Amino acid sequence: MEREIPARLAILGHPQRLAVFRLLMRRYPDRVPAGELAAALGLKPSTLSAYLSALGRAGLVRQERIGTSLRYAIDMAELRRTFDYLLLDCCRGRPELCPPLHFPSTNGNSEMKKDKYKVLFICTGNSARSILAEAILRREAGDRFEAHSAGTRPRPAVNPLALALLERQGHDVSTLRPKTLAAYEGPEAPRFDFVFTVCDQAANEECPVWPGQPVSAHWGLPDPAAAEGTDAEKMLAFQTAYRTLRNRILAFAALPLATLDRLSLQRAVDEIGRAETQERA
Repeated sequence: MEREIPARLAILGHPQRLAVFRLLMRRYPDRVPAGELAAALGLKPSTLSAYLSALGRAGLVRQERIGTSLRYAIDMAELRRTFDYLLLDCCRGRPELCPPLHFPSTNGNSEMKKDKYKVLFICTGNSARSILAEAILRREAGDRFEAHSAGTRPRPAVNPLALALLERQGHDVSTLRPKTLAAYEGPEAPRFDFVFTVCDQAANEECPVWPGQPVSAHWGLPDPAAAEGTDAEKMLAFQTAYRTLRNRILAFAALPLATLDRLSLQRAVDEIGRAETQERA
C-alpha cells in the first residue's frame, strides 16, 4: 500500500476525476454505463475515458462488460483497504480519535424497531415515478410506513397519465403533488429511515445529507413520461413502471426490518432495486 496510496490520492486530487469517483460512489453498487456518466458530468467521451482509465489503474474503479456495454463501479474492497490503511496509520486504531467507517448495529438493528418507518422517494420531476411509488407504498403498507416523495427539479403538476392510472387502480390522489427536496430539509422536516431514488438522473445528482443516516438505495427505472407513440403506448409505459414499483415495494414491505442488521438491510434494498434492472440489461 505504500506505493498505491500516494497514487490514489493524486488521482483523486484532480477535480473532474474526483467528480467521476463521487458519482460512482453515489450509484454504488450499480454498474453505470460510460455514456450515462459522460452525460451526467458534461464530459466528452474521450475525456471521461481517460479519467476512468486513471481511476482503474489506481485500483479505485472496476470495469465490467454487460452485453455490448462497458459499465463501471467503485472497487469497494480496494477503497476500504485505502481508508483502513489511512485511518489505522493516522490514529493507530483508537476509536476515540477516528470514528468507525462502518455503520453501527451490525449485530442487531434496534434503531429500526418502530411503529412507522418514514420513506422518501426521489426523482427529478416528482411528477411520475416517485409519485407512483409514494401512492403505492401508502396504500399497500400505510399501516407501517409513512410515504413521501420529492424532486430535484419538480414539475408544476403531477403527470396526468400518472394520475389517471392511480385513480384507475383505486388510489387516493387528493394529496399527491410535486414537491422540492427543500420541503424536507430543516429542523421541522421528517427524519427519514429510507431514501430511494427512482430515476438515474436524480441518483447522479448530489442530494442533501439526510439526518440520522437513513438507509438509501437506487431503484432506477425508465421514465414513463418520456414514452412516445399512441396514447395506449404511453399508458402502457406507465403501467409497466407501476408494476415494477409495486413489485419492489411489496418486496421491501415484506422485509423483517426490526430484525435485520444494518448491513443485511442495505444489501436487501440494493438487491430489490437491481433484480429487474439486471433483467433489462
